[in-house]
Formats: sequence, C-alpha cells, structure tokens
Amino acid sequence: MRPPFLFAGAAVAFALTLASPAAGQGTPGDCKALDEKVRALEARQEETTKALEALKASLETAAPAATQSELRQKLELLEKQQAEARAALEAIRHEMSRRPPGPIEAPGLTTKSFPLFGSSGQVSSGTSFNPSISVIPDFAYYRDNRKGEAYEIVEEADGFHGVHAEEGHDHGGLNEGFNLGETELTFTASVDPYFDVVALFAASEEGLEAEEVYFRSRALPGGFQLKGGKFLSGIGYANEQHPHQWDFVDQNLAYELLLGGHGLNEKGLQVTWLPKLPFYLQLGAEILQGENEKMANYIGPEEFPGWTEGADPRVLAHEAGPRLFTGFVKVGPNLGYSSALQAGLSWASSRRHQEVHEHSGDDNPEGVFDGTAELWGADLVYKYDSPREYGAGDFVFQTEYLWRKRDLDVLGTTSAAVFEQDGAYFQAVYGLLPRFQVATRYDLAGLTNERVLAGVKSGYESSKRWSAALTFNPSEFSRVRAQYNRGEVFVGGEKEKYDQFFLQVQFSIGAHGAHSF
Repeated sequence: MRPPFLFAGAAVAFALTLASPAAGQGTPGDCKALDEKVRALEARQEETTKALEALKASLETAAPAATQSELRQKLELLEKQQAEARAALEAIRHEMSRRPPGPIEAPGLTTKSFPLFGSSGQVSSGTSFNPSISVIPDFAYYRDNRKGEAYEIVEEADGFHGVHAEEGHDHGGLNEGFNLGETELTFTASVDPYFDVVALFAASEEGLEAEEVYFRSRALPGGFQLKGGKFLSGIGYANEQHPHQWDFVDQNLAYELLLGGHGLNEKGLQVTWLPKLPFYLQLGAEILQGENEKMANYIGPEEFPGWTEGADPRVLAHEAGPRLFTGFVKVGPNLGYSSALQAGLSWASSRRHQEVHEHSGDDNPEGVFDGTAELWGADLVYKYDSPREYGAGDFVFQTEYLWRKRDLDVLGTTSAAVFEQDGAYFQAVYGLLPRFQVATRYDLAGLTNERVLAGVKSGYESSKRWSAALTFNPSEFSRVRAQYNRGEVFVGGEKEKYDQFFLQVQFSIGAHGAHSF
C-alpha cells in the first residue's frame, strides 16, 4: 500500500503548482479559470489535511525510533508546504478581489454548480438576449424533357406510390423555369447555462412552416444530451441535413421514396450518449409522435364504406402518440488530422402506419390498409481535408442503404399485405480547384421491391438515377451550382426515362452555426 505521506506530498505539490504566480496573473477574462483553480486548491487542501491526520496517527504505531524520527521530519515538511499553499490561495483570492468587474451578466446566465446538470460553461448575455439569426434563400432554374413531369414520374415509381401525398412545403417539385425555393430562417440562442433553443422555419410562396423547433441540453452528466421538440431524426447520415447542406439540388432517391422529401422529421424526444473513449462513439434513441407519411402515416379512426354494398364499413384504428421509435449508433475511428470516417446503423419502428390507396371516383377507396412499419439503415462517410486552400483537393465519399417493411391488414377482408422495399445512394465530391467542386451520385430504389398480398407474391422493377454537379462557392456565403440528372423509373411495369437540368443559386446571411460532421 502506498504510504500516506507520499499521497499528501503529491497533493501539496499539485496545489502549489496551481497556486503558482503565473496562474494568478491572467486577464479579467480568465476569472472563470481562476475561480475553478481556487476551488481545486480548496479541495486539495482538504485532502492534504486528511492525509496529514492519517500520517500523525501512523506515528503512534511506528515502533522503531528511527522510523518515527523520519516520519516526524516528513510531517513537518508537509505542514510547511501546506502553510505555503494556504498563503498562495489567499494571495489568489486577494488578487481576484482587486480585479475590475467584467461585462454585466444577466442573472441566471452565470454558471453555477447544479447537481443534475454540472458545469455547462459561461453563456454570453449577447447571444442569450439577441438570438443568432440567419437567412438562406434558394433560387433555381429547372428544365426537364418530360414537359415538367419528371417529378411526378418519380412519385409514381412501382411499389412506392399509393400513400396520401404530404402537405406543407416541398424540397423538390420545381416548375420548369425560374423557381423561388424555400428560404430557411434560423434563430439560435442559449437560454441559460442549461439549454439551447433552435427555431428553423422554411418560408415559401405558399407560407411559413416550422421545420425544426427544439431545445437541447447543454451539459447533462456522463456525456448524455437531451433534445425535445420538432427536429430531424438522428437516424442515418443525410437525414439531419437541411437542403442547403446537400451536395446536390435534390434529395437522394432512397430518402425520397422510403422516407419522403423531408426525411424523418418528427415531434418528440431524443437522448444521445457520447461516452469518453479514444474514438468517437454516439448512441441515440428517440420517441416520436409518428406522422411520417412513408413510415408512420396516421389518418386516425376514419370510416370508409365497405368493399361492396351492404358490407361492413372499413374503419382505421385509433392510436395515441408516440407511435414511432428509433435507435442509432455512430462510430468514428481516429484517422489523424486530415481524414475522418464515420459509420452508422439505424433502426425505426412504427406501431401504426395507415394507407388509403387510390379513390375509384365514387369516394370509395380501392384499398384501406392499417398496420405497422419498420426500417433499418446503414451509412458510411469518409472525408479528406486537403492542405490546399479553399477546398481544393478535398474529397468526400458518402453512401447509405435503407430497407423498409410495411406489415398491413387489408381492411374489409381477412387478408394481410406485406411490402418490402429498399434503396441506396453512393456519392462523391471532389475539390477540383479552389472554390470549385465536382460531384457525382448514383442512387437507386427497389433492389428489393415486392408485395405479398393474401399469400400471393408480386415483384416490381427497381428505379435508378445518375447525377453530376459542378458547384462554385465564391465565398462561404454564396453558392452557384449546375446539376444534371438522368433517371430510369418503372411506372406500371414500363420504363420511363427522363433528363433534368438545374441551376441553383444560394446565399447565406446572418450568423449560422457550424454544421455537424
């Protein structure tokens, strides 16, 4: 067992190091650091006092006279060092009392020791009372060779259509000619030492929609973080990205057909855990309301006529929220300064998914489905940061795979229908020249694309798309992008081909926070 005087000596030495004159000569902006050092000195002094008491007690049991003499000398030395540490501590306190007062701090914004949240760092009054505001307008010119109907062709892809169309703003669906896309309005601020709030609205010619409005904890203990409100789910990689973060004008085909143009954007709670490890590891779970049109479409207890005259009505079930649950894990090994890699796995399960297919013209839908849905996904991202200036030589490779299963009862019958579909995309972005990027993408949907209805299995063809884009970033606040798409989509068993051309201009004004990896 290590002798107590060694521990006491180390503690006092550490205290003296903290109490060195250099530590007490910081600028007024270092007051927080000095305060923490004072608290550390006080804690160490308490430990040293306990160690000295233990050392004194050991003197009574030390039999050999020579040993007692040696211990007494060490005891006197430690007492002297402790007295010097105490004097240094008083000197720091005196120095801090003579400092001029810093910027005025609003009550509640100063970090305090709170048993649940711990230290969360100083919150500046400037951003607390005046949220950071950013505006990102998006303009686009669009043409295709299908008289402007290329987007409708994608929506009608075999095996994927049939659910009620989503409402609200649209990230795609451009008209031929000039378009004013959505304008992103973002407000961010730290509420107090414990919470941040983000409010992001998508403004379009149709109106204003709350795309994300959520709070986020600043410093829960143990690496945990809580998010609540309406937010983009943490599943996958691209799901948390807003359109201005995309490397292409439009959403990838796998997300578009399996999750919708918005991705998984829901109201609920998210908990993530970031343990202290030599590599990046994040675990997350979410409890969500369940309103996504592709995974958790909820219509409610609506009644539809029976299949035939006189048959019992078809009534969808009632299911209170939350109805959608997700989990995800992200891992990033340490590859050094220039390279970064992240791999992830995701899962989502909806305990209620309802679909009403195609009205026949007499307000009697052909199919009313009620059941559950499940989704699995895997993602991989590699980034290389070149030492060349303005992004020249930078390289990003990104891919994701999604698989979805819908297990539904066919109301009005005793049959069940099981739909299984998947989708994937592969894309690469390279910094061709300073501020110039070239990008290519290959995405597909329906490698697995089948339906089992009443025990009868039907299969559908898969859809594909190739994209190429050239992006010029005159600065960090403006962007000009040209993009070409070539698509092949099966509709009603027939292959439909289309070509699309986009010219996009984006601007960013105001204070916009850094994006995640």
